[in-house]
Amino acid sequence: MKPIDLKTALASFTEHFSPRVLTALNGQHVKVAKLKGTFPWHAHADADELFLVLEGSFVLVFRDREVTLDAGQMIVVPAGVEHRPVAEHECAVLLFEPAGTLNTGDAPESKLTTPGESL
Repeated sequence: MKPIDLKTALASFTEHFSPRVLTALNGQHVKVAKLKGTFPWHAHADADELFLVLEGSFVLVFRDREVTLDAGQMIVVPAGVEHRPVAEHECAVLLFEPAGTLNTGDAPESKLTTPGESL
């Protein structure tokens, strides 16, 4: 057990939409990611997904609405709900989701698809 410095973790990579696993607990991965641009539409059939904005802001787009999230705000996307993150400027988020969850969910695999690389 040792502290995890989020700023150091975020400074260790530059790729967008490429989550990094910080640690695990109770079958969940805790990840950090940098967002910039528009991510594909997707859903996670069997997994809720928590987004906590650490720096900046982004819009979480749903089929029926959009939610703007700023630093210090969080949201849980329930399993099966289609969504896509959109970030005009780079932002940083902390994610909680079941270990092994692909970031692109049910969307066709792409160069962005990953379960999260460990730091």
